[in-house]
Amino acid sequence: MRSVSLLFVAAALTSCSTAMGPSPEVGARSQAELQRLLVGRVAGPAVSCLPPGRSGDMTHIAGGTVVFRSGSTYYVNNMRGGCANLNSQNALLTRQFGGGGLCSGEIAQIVQPTSGMTVGSCSFGEFIPYRRVGR
Repeated sequence: MRSVSLLFVAAALTSCSTAMGPSPEVGARSQAELQRLLVGRVAGPAVSCLPPGRSGDMTHIAGGTVVFRSGSTYYVNNMRGGCANLNSQNALLTRQFGGGGLCSGEIAQIVQPTSGMTVGSCSFGEFIPYRRVGR
């Protein structure tokens, strides 16, 4: 069965960019946001796929970094080659077939929710799980 997941980018950050890339302030805020999410957690070995059905709770950090939450585990993914058009104004659209989870190498479309226009695409990298210490 084919299912389409539309993952709206929920970001507490505003997106500021220039032709040279994000400003240092955006980079610093992004790093602070990532550290806030991962406080008290340690990285485990990278995995190729998210657990099935766990791609709906996503936070966009900056550029091509996104974090998926599955229970108390956070999975950090750095898109291969970055993801310039992924920002707080756009949505990440993935197509998943069968019961499998989102996997490394899969391509996601970047869509403007108001117009429905595709404004780019990105490829997922490995997923790094972060779990609370002692779990």
